Amino acid sequence: MKPLILILQFLLISYLSIGQSLPKIISEADFTIGKSVKIKSSILNESRDLNIYLPLNYSQDSLKTYPIIYLLDGSKDEDFIHISGIVQFGSFSWINMLPESIVVGIGNIDRKRDFTSPSENKLDQKEFPSAGKSKPFIEFLETELQPFINSNYRVSDTTTIIGQSLGGLLVTEILFKQPELFDNYIIVSPSLWWNDEKLLTIKPKAYQSEKIIYIAGGKEGEVMERTAKELFDKLSKNKKDNTRIFFKFLEDKSHGDALHLAVYNAFEIMFKK
Repeated sequence: MKPLILILQFLLISYLSIGQSLPKIISEADFTIGKSVKIKSSILNESRDLNIYLPLNYSQDSLKTYPIIYLLDGSKDEDFIHISGIVQFGSFSWINMLPESIVVGIGNIDRKRDFTSPSENKLDQKEFPSAGKSKPFIEFLETELQPFINSNYRVSDTTTIIGQSLGGLLVTEILFKQPELFDNYIIVSPSLWWNDEKLLTIKPKAYQSEKIIYIAGGKEGEVMERTAKELFDKLSKNKKDNTRIFFKFLEDKSHGDALHLAVYNAFEIMFKK
């Protein structure tokens, strides 16, 4: 019976295609939205992948410079494509949500290692045996990655960093310990539970430059929701005139899907004229 059905299907398709011809391919090319660059880090003693989105007209104006957006979890199969899409869409002239910008997606090798400081919590140590190497990773960002980008691309003075989950933990650590590394900080669903929430107990380092800080999180449980709000309250308590701080609770989002909307909202607020 099955062979008969297949024959009938073939005859039907053949009948429908009589008198029709499919379009012929004139040309075909791969579609790309950026460049993939591999660099060798002497600090980390390993090669690292960078995915770089350049504005459409980057090659046409040799004098124009662009803000830089550094994206943690920036591998091709992580957040690079959809965040670059927000940047492209938002910088369309008829949208004008943010200026044309370069996105630098930092590909992962071991995010648990790179995004965490040493923990005294035994469960952290057991579940994340490679963790605790955020210090050399931050040094890599400061002394290798940023100079590499600055020397190879036409960058302006405005820098933004985006991190979610453990990436949000790292962005918070940078903001507290080396705030001058970036101008704008987008912190989404930060894993501030790490090391029994010790990061929230330290005093953030003072800075002189202007800062915009955007914190967001979704419906993610008591600890995640509480610590994100505590971070906002802590930063707001000693806020200077050179700082703008925003907090958004995304009640219809979870830990898995909060990032996209949070980044869109952050861009709307941060770059609003």
